[in-house]
Amino acid sequence: MAGRKRMKKVDHENQGDVKVCPAKLRSLHCENAPGAETEQLSPYFKKHQQHRLGEDFFNQPCISLAKAFLGKVLVRQYVDGTELRGRIVETEAYLGGEDKASHSAGGKRTERNTAMFMKPGTIYVYPIYGIYLCMNVSSQGEGAAVLLRSLEPLQGQPIMRQLRAARRRDGAKPLKDKELCNGPSKLCQALNIPRCFDRRDLASDPEVWLEKDPQTSMPETHDLVAASRIGVESHGEWATKPLRFYLRGHPCVSVVNKEAERQALSTSKTNNLDFSEVQSDTGQHNATT
Repeated sequence: MAGRKRMKKVDHENQGDVKVCPAKLRSLHCENAPGAETEQLSPYFKKHQQHRLGEDFFNQPCISLAKAFLGKVLVRQYVDGTELRGRIVETEAYLGGEDKASHSAGGKRTERNTAMFMKPGTIYVYPIYGIYLCMNVSSQGEGAAVLLRSLEPLQGQPIMRQLRAARRRDGAKPLKDKELCNGPSKLCQALNIPRCFDRRDLASDPEVWLEKDPQTSMPETHDLVAASRIGVESHGEWATKPLRFYLRGHPCVSVVNKEAERQALSTSKTNNLDFSEVQSDTGQHNATT
């Protein structure tokens, strides 16, 4: 667009030097009700219809959805077509009902957690500590939802860096790419996921959606780690249940659980041995053509 300042183009190593004008950053903040900008965004929205994941993807049990999210790409788009993208590398499942660590434990419904009881794929955004936000997505199951914990930044890192810097103290050390979205509140800051996204439909919203990454395949079982969730230590046995899932060895994972990783590797080796024994018993290893 004529007259608009262009962002300085730099290489990946120097992205921390990029300066995005204040007016640009202000335009990224949501001031309108859900769906208010659909008409303005429609050209970009239509462009990505074929890539986004729809209702069928979200309509699955909570644990299955938490695992299925890994490797998928979360996209945040603005009125001018600017896109911020990140690959999901860590999630947590909150089962509702008997899950004492869930906001919907015991089937309790409140004004805050309404989105957890809405159809699968509904966005649930809630505040923590009064100043930060977390993004969840509802699944099958009464009051069940998946927390998005960490992303690998893929596109728009200069803007992500400035959005994060706006919430940090002056003179703080510049953030590395792997530090931009490695936590649930960091994720919301870096992609500017505002509170007004609560109760929106991730399958159809024009400003935020999920895509299957054509560059990566579904993570192998041995690459997926199941560990205890973070920050739920006061909830008894539910504090230790392995309902956090992440990609083993990924630098953007927020908290690494070495014991869970050892167990995952051990299970993988055992499964491989069992498979070899099955092949031996059936004589498949002697098959010739």
